[in-house]
Amino acid sequence: MKKTKSTGTGKYEKLLEVCKKLSPVATAVAYPCEESALTAAIEAAEAGLIKPLLVGPADTINALARKLKINLKPYSVVDAPNSRAAATKAVELVREGKAEILMKGSLHTDEFLGAIIARETGLRTGRRLSHVFLMDVPTYHKVLIITDAAINIAPALEEKADIVQNAIDLAIALGVAQPKVGILSAVETVTSKIPSTLDAAALCKMADRGQIKGGLLDGPLAFDNAISKAAAKTKGIASAVAGDVDILLAPDLEAGNMLAKQLSFLANADSAGLVLGARVPVVLTSRADSVRARLASAGVAVRLAHARRTGGGKSS
Repeated sequence: MKKTKSTGTGKYEKLLEVCKKLSPVATAVAYPCEESALTAAIEAAEAGLIKPLLVGPADTINALARKLKINLKPYSVVDAPNSRAAATKAVELVREGKAEILMKGSLHTDEFLGAIIARETGLRTGRRLSHVFLMDVPTYHKVLIITDAAINIAPALEEKADIVQNAIDLAIALGVAQPKVGILSAVETVTSKIPSTLDAAALCKMADRGQIKGGLLDGPLAFDNAISKAAAKTKGIASAVAGDVDILLAPDLEAGNMLAKQLSFLANADSAGLVLGARVPVVLTSRADSVRARLASAGVAVRLAHARRTGGGKSS
C-alpha cells in the first residue's frame, strides 16, 4: 500500500535552499543495485548536494544505469562483489576520509547497520545510534523530528538521553537555536504505573543538570499536549514546549514507528530519514519515499556534515 503523493508545504524546500550555498559532500552509497537506490543517489548529485561514490558490483551498477539511461561518467563506481562487501567498503571509505556521508542503497538495513556498528572496523562513537524522521506535516507549522522509530526497540533511560542529544544536535545544525523537545507518553502526569513518565521526568532533570545540552525539554506529554497549545491549556499545562515542539521523543520504537506512519498515511506527510550517532551522517532512503523526501534526507545530511566541519552537530 502506497501513501497518497504529497506535493509538500515548502518546509523541505526552505531546508534545501540553504544547501545551495554549500559545496557537495562526498557520499559513499552502499549497494545501489535497484532503481530506487541508484536514482536516489543520482537525484541528490544532480541537485548539487552530494558527490556519490557508488559502491557495489560494478557490472551490475553499470548495467542498471544503462537500463535507466543514467550517465555514470561524472561519478565514481567502487567495485565490491556483494552487498555485505559493499557495506564494509562504504564504511572503509568513510574511515579513510574519502567520504563524509554514508547512504544506504538496496541492501538490507540490518546488513548496512552491521557494518557501521562493527566494533573494530565500523563508525561507532561514544553515542548510541538512533534514527530520526524529519517530517513535513501539512497541518504543522514547521519540520517535525520524530525519534526513535527504527533502531532502538525499548531504550532505557541512558539510551533515551543519547537519542535526545542526537536529535538536538541535528536540529541545531539545521538552524534551530534551542530545539524544543516533547517527551511523549500516554499521560502528562508522572506515575510509577507508566515507566515512560518516569523516564520523561528524569530526562528533564538531566537537562537541568547539563547532562543533556542545547535543548528545552518537557515531559511527560501526551501527544495532543505536545502538539497543541490549546490542548495543553485545557489540561492546565504551562509549557514553552507544548504546541511548538521541534522534536518528539517516542517512548519506544513501536510508538515512534506507528506515529510516523500515521502522519505519513493519514496526514499526507513526507518523511526524510537519517541515522545519527555515528562518525558521519547516515542517510536511510526507502523505495516508497518521494523525490522531495529523498532530497531532503540528503540535504539534511549535507548540512550536518558541513556543521561538523566547523565543530557543530558532533557525535562524541
